[in-house]
Amino acid sequence: MGLLGIMAIGIEKNGDDTALVNRKRNSFQIGGAIIEPGSQATVEFPLSLLSDHTQMNLTVKVIHGRYDGPILIVNSAIHGDEINGVEIIRRLLGHRSLKRMRGTLIAVPIVNVYGFLSGSRYLPDRRDLNRSFPGSDKGSLASRLAYIFLNEIVSKATHGIDLHTGAIHRSNFPQIRGHLANSCVNQMAHAFGVPVILNAAFREGSLRKSAHDSGIPYIVFEGGEALRFDETTIRAGFNGILNTMRALNMINPKRYPKQLGETIIARSSAWVRASEGGIFRSQVKLGQRIKANSVLALIADPFGQGEVPVSFKRDGVIIGQTNLPRVNQGDGLYNIALVDDPDAAAEAVDVFLDDWEAEES
Repeated sequence: MGLLGIMAIGIEKNGDDTALVNRKRNSFQIGGAIIEPGSQATVEFPLSLLSDHTQMNLTVKVIHGRYDGPILIVNSAIHGDEINGVEIIRRLLGHRSLKRMRGTLIAVPIVNVYGFLSGSRYLPDRRDLNRSFPGSDKGSLASRLAYIFLNEIVSKATHGIDLHTGAIHRSNFPQIRGHLANSCVNQMAHAFGVPVILNAAFREGSLRKSAHDSGIPYIVFEGGEALRFDETTIRAGFNGILNTMRALNMINPKRYPKQLGETIIARSSAWVRASEGGIFRSQVKLGQRIKANSVLALIADPFGQGEVPVSFKRDGVIIGQTNLPRVNQGDGLYNIALVDDPDAAAEAVDVFLDDWEAEES
């Protein structure tokens, strides 16, 4: 089915905020929907028919504020098994500040609808959607989805936030990734409010690279593990989006703002891999500062006849870790952020975790 079949469903007015209107704002058009200021709509983009003729759609929620302002897109589940972002966006859409929002919010909780339904990172054509941009309207299933998402939805935005988790059986510490040479990306990354920012190079085929090529600053939030909800990550992502919206002047600042902890920039990261197969026992935890050549883990044979220590030659902070005790030679065990001041990074992580523990108690 072509894009002419796009439908707008559930158009509704936001709260009565007529006092906010300082001038007439234009309507917002996306697909077949025309959304007036102070309204919101759910828009369905038809994608394809499955082999049993089930219609697959890409669903988008748009909240078009009464005030002029940025057009922010927040999306998740580009990898279908990375579901923390789905819950983050669900909570975001229920937040009361959106009723008096300036600008426009485009929320896409599930981009890779095929992978989400099957619990898979990939699409049925076995391709990675985040290596398929900018896509083609005549290409593979992944390429066609990338093309529609980029050209019909992302292209409407002025700023973007892409929500991810670690891969299956691997957890990521909450972090922001972006091309910090872009001043707007730099500002958004710092405003988000997590302790670690990774200055990440672009990857060909990624949404972030294609958005950059189109002049749209995008940051990536990483945290948690595929197929599982992680409350710390969800809350960090939810609050981070609101922090970013405040920095973009889309929503009002807090009356009593909470002081954000220090943010540490990592210029690169490196993987620590298993030197041999066996039973993996970690001696450190996610977010921990490590010292050069210290023992991070032990790999033993199943009979207890020997143990091989795992170490890394540089100081850093653990931002990713496998959750599997059974490892093969060459498996990635830890992802280490390489920072100029590991002690400051460790302190920033501790402040971040202490804040969540204090709120939960």
